[in-house]
Amino acid sequence: MGTKKFFSQMALLSFILILILFLLSPPPSRAAEKVFKWRCQSHWPTASSSYKDSLIRLSNNLKERTNGRLVVEPFAAESLVPSKEIFNAVKRGMIEMATASPGYFRDQIPLAGVASGLPYAFREVWECAYFHKGLGFEKMMQDECAKHGIYFSTDKVYPTEMCSKKPIRTAADFKGMKIRSSGVLEVFLTSLGAAGAYIPGPEIYPALASGVIDAAHWGAVQGSASMGFYDAAKYHIRPGLNIASTDVWLINQKAIDALPDELKKVLFSTLEEQFWFRTTEYEYLEALTLAKIQKGKGVQLLVLPPEEQKKMTEAAIKIWDEEAKKSPESGKAVQMMKDFLQKLGHL
Repeated sequence: MGTKKFFSQMALLSFILILILFLLSPPPSRAAEKVFKWRCQSHWPTASSSYKDSLIRLSNNLKERTNGRLVVEPFAAESLVPSKEIFNAVKRGMIEMATASPGYFRDQIPLAGVASGLPYAFREVWECAYFHKGLGFEKMMQDECAKHGIYFSTDKVYPTEMCSKKPIRTAADFKGMKIRSSGVLEVFLTSLGAAGAYIPGPEIYPALASGVIDAAHWGAVQGSASMGFYDAAKYHIRPGLNIASTDVWLINQKAIDALPDELKKVLFSTLEEQFWFRTTEYEYLEALTLAKIQKGKGVQLLVLPPEEQKKMTEAAIKIWDEEAKKSPESGKAVQMMKDFLQKLGHL
């Protein structure tokens, strides 16, 4: 009896110990939670306002909203791959995520020429936002990128505006100017008689300061200000060359597929929230930054008169029509845009 009692007590103590250990240990679901780490190559240098306001913001939000289970590690422009190779790097899975300008991957996806911004089309930011989200242009881009194993999402829509070392008051003033540009806008500026050329972000300021180029566009006012352009260029030109989704997110689809469903939901909802927040915030910061550079840097705002804007629009429509020929999807998107602009009374 003594031996049986001893073993009974030992069994009871063992059961109690196991129960205590079970209660103190984390639930199996939490213990098995995996942390996903993605590298995100940006086309923005760290000096660019969007590096902090868009990339760091999204990275922080995803980490917080997933309780640290999805970590996006940011890398500045040119640090992993050249900016024009970002699309291919994401496609091949060399990096899981990136920011880019659609103008950089027009060769792979002709429709990206429309995404990068057709010149002198939309007049207000809300028009462009509605074109993307309401009329379905972003979905068209998502479908095209999906063919390459990439998920596409728009960071924001905003104006692209030039800063210049020389005053520009007429369409004719563009002739002979050396302008840093990219994508369809490079084609447009060249059609006006300028010498448009692509220069990576980190190299723009030295080119502007040394006189290699006369003007540049990097976002609008706050983009140029964050890159220091107004130290060399004292004129800001309006209206904008376009209003478009000049900054976008590219994510390797296999990386998304590897996420649990709950993390996918957080990812997609965070990207959608990012679009509306950043689109609105960018407009607000534009107003603040313009006042700051006018007062602190002596920058002069030049607005082309209506008759000159009409000339620019006539030249732009030729670019639209050429872009429409690039693919069936491009043709559909350009026609959709024209129909929308006609309803608004812009054409």
